[in-house]
Amino acid sequence: MKRLNEPNVIGLKAIQHEFNHYQNHAFCERPANFFSLELCGEAGELANLEKKIWRDPSNQTPFETIPDEAADVFIALMNYCNSRNINLEEAVKLKLQKIEEKRLKGLMGKTK
Repeated sequence: MKRLNEPNVIGLKAIQHEFNHYQNHAFCERPANFFSLELCGEAGELANLEKKIWRDPSNQTPFETIPDEAADVFIALMNYCNSRNINLEEAVKLKLQKIEEKRLKGLMGKTK
């Protein structure tokens, strides 16, 4: 099995910094557990939309609600990571390296 280069996440740190700046200037300070609950709620809303579409493909859910909910998840994740001082760029980079190592060992299920 050939080693693959992990996706490039350079730039995520700058995006996270911008979110932190905005959050700190636009809203009152909130603890990490608030953002954790917010993240769960937003991910749940996205999952619920997908569940409804899966259950009934003729569902009239407007497609534009899916990107809107995905954006909410991303924003909540940025806020959570900032509240915990998590460098998401570095965390994702390290995680992708771990995933590639597992993939090379055949521990990630079927691969191409």
